[in-house]
Amino acid sequence: MILKRNVSLATALRYKGQGPYLTYILHRIGGLGMAIFVAVHILASFLGGEIGGFLNDVYKNWAFQIFIFFCALFHAINGLRITILDLWPKLLDHSREAIWLEWAVFLPLFGIAVFVILSTALGG
Repeated sequence: MILKRNVSLATALRYKGQGPYLTYILHRIGGLGMAIFVAVHILASFLGGEIGGFLNDVYKNWAFQIFIFFCALFHAINGLRITILDLWPKLLDHSREAIWLEWAVFLPLFGIAVFVILSTALGG
C-alpha cells in the first residue's frame, strides 16, 4: 500500500516545522556531507596525481573545513540527543527543550572551532 499525499511544492515550502524539522534536515545534511567527504577522500587516495592533489587542496580550504566540522559536530550532538530520547522515552515530552540544549552546546563549540580555523587560515 502506497501512502499518497497531495501536497504541492508551494505548500511544502511554506511548512514551518521550526526546531524539530530544522534539526531533522541538518542531521541529514550532516550525514550526507560526511559520507561524501569520506567517499571523495578515499577516491582521492586511489587516484593520486593531479586530481588527488586538487582534492587534497580542497580539503585544506578553510571554508571546506568549517563545513565538514559543522557536519560532524552537529550530526554527533543531534545523534546524542536522539539516542537519549530513545533510551528514556519519558523525556520525549521535553524534546523541544532538548533541542534548545543541543543548540546551547553546539553553538559555542562550533564558534570556537570556526575561530581556530579562521585564525589558523589567516596566519594568526
